[in-house]
Amino acid sequence: MDLFEYQGKEYFARFGIPTSPGGIADTVAEAVAQADRAGYPVVVKAQVKVGGRGKAGGVRLANDAAEAARAAEAILGMDIKGHVVRRLWIEHASDIAREYYASFTLDRPAKLHLGMLSASGGVDIEEVAATNPEAIARLHVNPCDGLDHDTARRWVAEAGLDEPAREQAADLLVRLYRCFVEGDCDLAEINPLILTTDGVVRALDAKVTLDENAAFRHPEWAELAGSESEDPREQMAKARGLNYIGLDGTVGIIANGAGLAMSTLDVVNQVGGSAANFLDIGGGANAAVMSAALEVINADPNVRSILVNIFGGITRVDDVANGVIEALSRVEIRSPIVLRLDGTNAEAGRALLAPHLSEQVQAEPTMLAAARRAVALAEGAAR
Repeated sequence: MDLFEYQGKEYFARFGIPTSPGGIADTVAEAVAQADRAGYPVVVKAQVKVGGRGKAGGVRLANDAAEAARAAEAILGMDIKGHVVRRLWIEHASDIAREYYASFTLDRPAKLHLGMLSASGGVDIEEVAATNPEAIARLHVNPCDGLDHDTARRWVAEAGLDEPAREQAADLLVRLYRCFVEGDCDLAEINPLILTTDGVVRALDAKVTLDENAAFRHPEWAELAGSESEDPREQMAKARGLNYIGLDGTVGIIANGAGLAMSTLDVVNQVGGSAANFLDIGGGANAAVMSAALEVINADPNVRSILVNIFGGITRVDDVANGVIEALSRVEIRSPIVLRLDGTNAEAGRALLAPHLSEQVQAEPTMLAAARRAVALAEGAAR
């Protein structure tokens, strides 16, 4: 679960990580009131769960109430990479001497926690990694050992942070690591981590992703869900227990297995189409699961065709075919469906489906052929 910046800062505060104080606003009037409270100049920041807000015009400086009102009016309702801004964060503008970058995540191949620290902050870390990789000091942390202050001090020195920032930064990094581990985060990132002109180190931004597998330990996370800004398609899928991510294409995707689903998205793109979603129905493809998947896909007005890509391993294709047939009788589908079924008992499954094929329900023997047919149908429906 990704948090908004203001939620991330609230999460950081639980672990004693210093942040810039501020307040949230959902209207222009609330933004001006928060700006008056914070004291000018202020920064008006769009609250969306995506990077690149500054480049998109979603972060603006205001020197008085009139400028704060104009900034809020311009940002509210703005579309930033498909995310509509409905909430703002207003804080007093910081006097920044230097900007750094700090984060913790999991290095899965190494089976260790990975910390990244750089004296080059305030820009995309991917850009730093590509153009100046030696500017990032990486630290692997054994979760059995944790991060102590002495290690943090050596790490800060290796990263080349300015001398006045080092002791505070080392302490903050120990706290950030605690947040990452005890807070059950997949990612805890600060960009930028700043040194102010009066010598204070604090988090100017907060990017936090929580591990939803740990939600049973954190009933308080329910308050952070932010469902008012969640993609309604994703809300619908979550209510049905589906692994779904909404995208902006026209071909709805249903596959069993995350790897197959990602491959299906790639093949659709390869043949000139665009996927409307990622949807993994897992190992089971019975009528209930397939019906739920088709309901979610069918609710997306941008979908022009649906590609169902199933490979039967332990799950037999004839069982999948029966599930598809029953699901089609339960859900009224408005877009044509292309089925690709392969694997265990594939011939039996295809024979079961044969009497049900039509212009609305079609079948192809390979993933590539099915993707081409689904893209062609989507393009035809769009005309």
